[in-house]
Amino acid sequence: MDKTKSEFQLGKVLSISGGHFAHDIFASFLATFLPLLINKFGLSMALAGSFTFFFRIPSLLNPLFGIISDRCNIYYLAIWAPALTGIAMSLLGVAHSYAMVCVLLLTAGTSAAIFHVIAPVMITRVSGVKIGFGMSLWQTGGELARTFGPLFAVWTVSILGFDGSYPVMILGIFASVFLYIKLKDVNFVNVSGRKNENAGLLQIWRSIDHVMIPLTGIMIFSTFMGGILVAFLPTYLVAEGNSLLFGGAGLAVLELSGAIGALLGGTISDKIGRKNILLIAIPCSSILMLALIYAPRWATMPVLVLLGCILFSTTAVKLAIVQENSRDCRGAANGLYMGISFLVTALVVFFVGWLADIIGLKMAFIVSALLGMIGTPIVFFLPKNSKV
Repeated sequence: MDKTKSEFQLGKVLSISGGHFAHDIFASFLATFLPLLINKFGLSMALAGSFTFFFRIPSLLNPLFGIISDRCNIYYLAIWAPALTGIAMSLLGVAHSYAMVCVLLLTAGTSAAIFHVIAPVMITRVSGVKIGFGMSLWQTGGELARTFGPLFAVWTVSILGFDGSYPVMILGIFASVFLYIKLKDVNFVNVSGRKNENAGLLQIWRSIDHVMIPLTGIMIFSTFMGGILVAFLPTYLVAEGNSLLFGGAGLAVLELSGAIGALLGGTISDKIGRKNILLIAIPCSSILMLALIYAPRWATMPVLVLLGCILFSTTAVKLAIVQENSRDCRGAANGLYMGISFLVTALVVFFVGWLADIIGLKMAFIVSALLGMIGTPIVFFLPKNSKV
């Protein structure tokens, strides 16, 4: 047995996770830049909302990117993704038209989709038998980026101005050069040991549907908590009479504590099992979301700390489950998972937004917290093996 396939290569895991942090810093620029783009081009809210669509639509191609990565050496695309995403997002300030912004966002979105499909497979390759720990470090990089990315974007605009913010792209370029230097000697091709060249998407789905079907169910009901909080938490806190600053701080606390949870979740699951983490985290998250709704103002931040830690502890665990149960098609499996995640998040957030228009945001949060609990019994339908 190749020793490098079983040992945990900390330096390379940290390098890829650091690349995740650098990449998602730039990916988080859009929310901060959106008001500036609206003012610059005099956009309606509908056109402004289309920017998110253009950035996210390449995610529908995630299964295709995954299949290609199982058959061809495109891992270098993930290595250079932080540079490409950084360049595209940094140029938003100098875009001269709505169409140019859309092209830049499509470019960044495609780069981001490829990166998030391929990089977790790379993490698996250098994590040995500690896939949960590797995924925890990977997910922590992303959570930290979503915490500090908007702050970095605001600092960039305040120092350089919106039109002059493009020089920060050098950080993304530096991150990719660093990844290339650190990972150029690693063979990421054919991680599973077989190329699975003749398998189509339907065949691949059939080979992993025993894990993807229950995992999709868990994902749907978990999104009623995680996806809704990320999308609507500041709006909810402001609607409850708090300041916009308090609302933004609440989201930052949730994301930062989520980074801690992501680090702990996969790591602990290596020791006590993936299912056990899910069985603990899902119901506790539901209870804490209800506690957030009924807690007095002084308790909001402490509850958000606990909620973030526990709720986002499952993200690395679910990624580890996908990788461990798809040894012959890890890229395609991760692509399917990411594609499903994109659709589920979009649909659930839209549904809760529609529900909030009818019964109010607070009641919609209560319904979401209760629906989140339904994910608990679905955990028992995950396959039984030593790791799960």
